[in-house]
Amino acid sequence: MRPAVFLDRDGVINENRSDYIRSWDQIVFLDGVFAALRRLTGHEIPVIVVTNQSAVGRGLLEEGVAHDINLRLAEAVQMQGGRITAMYLCPHHPDLACACRKPAPGLLLQAASEWDLDLSRSFLVGDAVSDLEAARAVSAQGILVRTGRGAAQAALLAQRNWTCPVMADLGAAVDLILATSAGGVI
Repeated sequence: MRPAVFLDRDGVINENRSDYIRSWDQIVFLDGVFAALRRLTGHEIPVIVVTNQSAVGRGLLEEGVAHDINLRLAEAVQMQGGRITAMYLCPHHPDLACACRKPAPGLLLQAASEWDLDLSRSFLVGDAVSDLEAARAVSAQGILVRTGRGAAQAALLAQRNWTCPVMADLGAAVDLILATSAGGVI
């Protein structure tokens, strides 16, 4: 079994939108994302996107379009020298309390099963406490980035008395992951 780096999509890889990403032309990559993903590509570690896409469950976006956006995002990353191994999305409305919508760990468990992953040696980089809760549920290391909703969500960590790394952006999170891996974790 091997570890992985899990990434939330909106707010970590691309800009988050309060009215939801509903088409490819609304994707705006965050600064430094391609360089960060290129650095991860140089290592033999799966990079897996796990994303809640409640716009599908809310009837604002067809699930096929959501998958197409993810496919095009992975292709754009590859064209810039990076790699996304797999992408998993939860299409459900938040009120359904499904097993795959973060903070539930369903997407992580599915990926672990399909890719033979050791979640306890894996990282999840997200911009919300729900991402960190999903990581915690499977004993993965959560890293909060201040992009997207992350700056506002960092205050919730203090309220919950949680300690976890809080980094400026994906590039800083990748630096931390790779520095940790040099210590033998990955």
